[in-house]
Amino acid sequence: MAERVDYDEFGLFQENAEEFGLPYDGPPAVRRVFAEVAPGRRLSALVWGAGEPELVLLHGGAQNAHTWDTVAMALGRPLVAIDLPGHGHSDGPGEPAAGQPAIQRNAADVATAIRQLAPAARAVVGMSLGGMTTMALSAEAPELVRAIVLVDILPGSRSGRARHITDFVNGPRSFPSLDELLERTTRFNPSRSRSSLRRGILHNAEQQPNGTWVWRWAKHRSPEASPAPASPEETEARGEQLWAALTSAGVPVLLARGMRPDSVLGDEDEEELRKRLPSAEIVHMPDSGHSVQGDMPLELAALIERFVFGS
Repeated sequence: MAERVDYDEFGLFQENAEEFGLPYDGPPAVRRVFAEVAPGRRLSALVWGAGEPELVLLHGGAQNAHTWDTVAMALGRPLVAIDLPGHGHSDGPGEPAAGQPAIQRNAADVATAIRQLAPAARAVVGMSLGGMTTMALSAEAPELVRAIVLVDILPGSRSGRARHITDFVNGPRSFPSLDELLERTTRFNPSRSRSSLRRGILHNAEQQPNGTWVWRWAKHRSPEASPAPASPEETEARGEQLWAALTSAGVPVLLARGMRPDSVLGDEDEEELRKRLPSAEIVHMPDSGHSVQGDMPLELAALIERFVFGS
């Protein structure tokens, strides 16, 4: 049996600070909370700071709220990072209404959580799946979305560009050891430090009683219960729904676009945003792929600070 690995989710922040040169005089004020979104079903979140939360951060698919740790530490503002349904420490998604896409279900749950945890937040920051959820949220609960920061995502992003991500996510459902999981993750993220990837795994996977490791989000995915893939027509229609939500939100919008080949956006996506929403600000993140919060966390934090707070 594999050796048991100790994990303290609030004991790794010094590593974040040291890796990115942030000042560190002790653990930040952060706590895990739960918001009931339906009878018997809760979303989990990390609440940073003691004041009224000023930001809501939504992670990407197969990630969790800890993906924002370095960004949150660099910002130094009270904020809430939510585990999306079926991710991190949140419960799985609820049963869909007839024809209700998963993004709309996410948005409804997230709206309920934000009303409890961060009703006065100045902006919602969403990466990938979190960004699509943010767009849907702007239609579901417009009073909660006062500005939007999208991290390497737009409606209708070409699925072919995300193939490397889906191939990674759809890989083995369990791993014999932490080292094997780390090796696979390192091959997927060759530009990241091993210490950074190890932290991410400890936050995003859990060791089973028999010593094996599984992703936290994998617990909520059953191959037998997986829905049929959406048709091209359905995908296009859902993309148009998100475009309509984004362009009619009437709030400031910023896109932080990763410029490495492992981004999911291309020039045509950026041009589509310029055409549909000329007021949107677009910032290129030259040393980042899809996960800007991991590749360029300090630069992303500075961008959020400037865009949302003008400082």
